[in-house]
Amino acid sequence: MSNCAIVGINWGDEGKGRMVDLLTEKYDIVVRYQGGGNAGHTVINEYGKFALHLLPSGIFRKGVVNVLGNGVALDPQNLWTEMQSVAEQGVPLTPDNLKISDRASLLLPWHRDLDELEEQRLKDKKYGSTKQGIAPFYSDKYQKKTVLAGELFYPEELRAHLADLMEWKNLILTNVYHAEPYTMEMLEKWLADSCEKIKPFVCDTGSFLREQQKAGKRILFEAQLGSLRDLDYGIYPYTTSSNTTAAYAPVGSGLPSAKIEDVVGVVKAYSTCVGEGPFVCEMFGEEAEELRKAGAEYGAKTGRPRRVGPLDLVATRYGVEVQAATEIALTKLDVLSYLDQIPVCTHYLVDGKQTDSFPFPAVLNSAKPVIEYMKGWKCDISGIRKWEDLPKAAQEYVLFVERSIGCPITYLSVGPERDSIIIRK
Repeated sequence: MSNCAIVGINWGDEGKGRMVDLLTEKYDIVVRYQGGGNAGHTVINEYGKFALHLLPSGIFRKGVVNVLGNGVALDPQNLWTEMQSVAEQGVPLTPDNLKISDRASLLLPWHRDLDELEEQRLKDKKYGSTKQGIAPFYSDKYQKKTVLAGELFYPEELRAHLADLMEWKNLILTNVYHAEPYTMEMLEKWLADSCEKIKPFVCDTGSFLREQQKAGKRILFEAQLGSLRDLDYGIYPYTTSSNTTAAYAPVGSGLPSAKIEDVVGVVKAYSTCVGEGPFVCEMFGEEAEELRKAGAEYGAKTGRPRRVGPLDLVATRYGVEVQAATEIALTKLDVLSYLDQIPVCTHYLVDGKQTDSFPFPAVLNSAKPVIEYMKGWKCDISGIRKWEDLPKAAQEYVLFVERSIGCPITYLSVGPERDSIIIRK
């Protein structure tokens, strides 16, 4: 069994969590290697329904070790709250099945404040942040102005480091945003209430992963968000602040020597987008609301209504290339069952000319979608588990998408539950 990365192909919210939960039975270790608590991976299994924000989606599988890598924006407060919530539903969490990299930087309390203050300053030019502090965190990380999780084991040095950072950060809070400054008493409370709680799970995960790799263990790498939210390859500046690509997994996981042979790209059977930025295929009005309701398209973290549209083949093909996907999981195919005709965005029009290439970000706002329609199947497919049992119209839709994006579709999700899946392998 090869190492595998499960990644988003579009704007995020494609259904990566349910795919990690499904495929983890074949792996020994699941690693989250980037991103923070600004997006949710929804998982439904025998324990119930969960919206995970930081915990790896393999946490529900017995015998699987879950790792939060050094590339993650580690928010101790939100992580501890999430751990408590999951444990209350009967999911065991111990240092044996959950490990946090000692080289992961901590998202500090002022990062969330700065995120909200900057969005307020931007007003109608805002980026659509979830206000979880992700952009300020990664900015500080690359300025070398965060603390590492491993510093929790060196309290004297940690407090001196925090005092230095607080002095610098208070200058920004008070002089730029005219906000209240932080005090060491506030940071002491944060350390006691959250950081000390997660401390037993912090360890040298790099050493652990190297040992497991030598032992031939199978590793699954879990990404957050999707290709079009990648800091370098997405719809900049309306992106996240980390690299969402499979190529970043070895670095962000703490295992630079990892070779990832399989990349499962997750694509929703229609398009959704949370937050701001260009969304060429976007639907509006009653048509959009009908699709939004059919797919329950509301953000797992924010509850915000997602922007929706037909499957965008131009963006999806680009996402497949960015991720170097070797196979595709097409999720929420069952949601389209209410449609007589299924719209698909097959091309873009840019300056009056048709193109199949995903444009440079500055051009996206002026791009127009070319919509074609395919025959709907108008029946419930949520109980189907075999490819040959799907209605012909559903098969034709899947095959058309597969040809258009140039990557085999091996998994078809027809419901949110773990077993609501059709495997074409």
